[in-house]
Amino acid sequence: MSKKELLEKQNVIVVGNGMVGHHFIEQLNKINNSNFDIATFSEESRLAYNRVMLTSYFTGSSADDLALTTAQNYDNQGVKYYLDEEVVSINRDAKTLTTKSAKALSYDKLVLATGSFPFVPPVPGNDQEHIHVYRTIDDLDAIAGSATSSQVGVVIGGGLLGLEAANAIKQLGLETHVVEFAPRLMAVQLDQEGGDLLREKISALDVTVHTQKNTSEIVKGESCRYRMNFADGSFLEADIIVFSAGIRPQDNLARQCGLTIGERGGIVINDQCLTSDESIYAIGECALWDNKIFGLVAPGYAMAKAAVSHLTNLGSKKFTGADMSTKLKLLGVEVGSIGDAHGNTPDSQSYSFVDSVAGTYKKIVVSGDGKTLLGAVLVGDTSDYSQWLPLVLNKTQLKQPPEFLLLPQTEGASTSTLDDLTDNAQLCACYDVTKSTFCQAIEQGAHDITAIKSCTNAGTGCGGCIPLLTQVLSHELATKTVNANNNKSTTDTSNTFYIFPNTPDGDLTPQHLIYIGELAEQYNLFTKISVAKRIDLLGLQSNQLAVIKQKVAEVGLAATDVINQN
Repeated sequence: MSKKELLEKQNVIVVGNGMVGHHFIEQLNKINNSNFDIATFSEESRLAYNRVMLTSYFTGSSADDLALTTAQNYDNQGVKYYLDEEVVSINRDAKTLTTKSAKALSYDKLVLATGSFPFVPPVPGNDQEHIHVYRTIDDLDAIAGSATSSQVGVVIGGGLLGLEAANAIKQLGLETHVVEFAPRLMAVQLDQEGGDLLREKISALDVTVHTQKNTSEIVKGESCRYRMNFADGSFLEADIIVFSAGIRPQDNLARQCGLTIGERGGIVINDQCLTSDESIYAIGECALWDNKIFGLVAPGYAMAKAAVSHLTNLGSKKFTGADMSTKLKLLGVEVGSIGDAHGNTPDSQSYSFVDSVAGTYKKIVVSGDGKTLLGAVLVGDTSDYSQWLPLVLNKTQLKQPPEFLLLPQTEGASTSTLDDLTDNAQLCACYDVTKSTFCQAIEQGAHDITAIKSCTNAGTGCGGCIPLLTQVLSHELATKTVNANNNKSTTDTSNTFYIFPNTPDGDLTPQHLIYIGELAEQYNLFTKISVAKRIDLLGLQSNQLAVIKQKVAEVGLAATDVINQN
């Protein structure tokens, strides 16, 4: 960027105010907002909100709870915003855009963050009332409205979004069915055994799963509002139908103005997220990098950072692809997929472990020489996810034979992989928080997850990294305490510590009190009511500190910094 350009404010317009578009605005304002006038357009009636947590809308979260920003925040930052406003055309020669209501704005740099749209198969009858897609808060309101006069709901699509939609239907109290074209659920992330176990667990929760079903038409039903006829001659009746059969990149604007588009859709970008026009960037699910569309929020955030870095000329960050590993709870069932979960790497080997009693399935994929973990599948128990993911991302050499990863862990054994994490190991993909940044926050006094979130933003995106953050935090605090203890005089062996569990509002529930008592009994600790009317846990040894603090955090309590009694 020239000196002249730096002296003159540039007009930057962000088309799309979803999670990724908003993140771009955040990053640009964070790095340098004095040289840019920023405007953003949203086709929805509200500003950016957390789509990852959409299902919580049916379990008590409001639209305000999901909001990522407010009108006041944008006003304070000098960001102009247009709601319910669709951009319909771009004139690249004049560097202008036009909206559906005939607004015309000029730009110096344009950012397309238009996201994606739900794919609805061309099934006859798919455009009737009470047939929905699952994408926005407005979609959820429409689904909830239909549910008031319905008994049976069907979701077409058994992938991640489909199962989230099924969870939403079930939360509304409807008999719930999932219809999937593939032979298993979550076919992209899981192998056949993992998909089979997921189906078994979901079926046990009164959600009926129908695989290898191709819907040929939707007609009037007899016992329900609609009847879905399948290509194999079978049928299913339902009152509500929700399509969640995948996404397609929203690239119509790019097509209109002549940008390069991939063969199967998506706006082609380079490592700086520039399109074929050097004045236009594309980020998120509308963008096609190396012939790939990335349907998770973390890669979109990484694209936003790369675009800001290039736009401001204040960094050299590039987008070079992204890990698509994911961990979530679908209908109460824990599911995890890491790296090359299907063993597509040449010469790779696979190991699996099935616990039919506990209802868990774990598979690891390792390199041909058995020294590197390439991928994994977990169903029913994802406790190993946060330990295995860094091994894959950092290509860490395994210190033991790979089958040891699948064997039940002995106490303390799991910390070895945490010791192996390098300073530049990424702990939070959404906000690109490394172990070095994380440990610096700990040194500055962030000793619980709430404080870590506040000072690093780690865990505030999709939330999938929180288990890893919790484990690394406990490990680092334990190491810190042991090191401090080792630096004391060897004759001083009587030091013990105490903590007091608490909540932000100071209120403890009866369940909290029972749990604190059980902890004291389990670890042979003393309890007392302090003069400050707190419940103190006394007599902790240094090697117990991190464990106790983690257990306290698991029930929603915080623990003050450890205080030396002596």
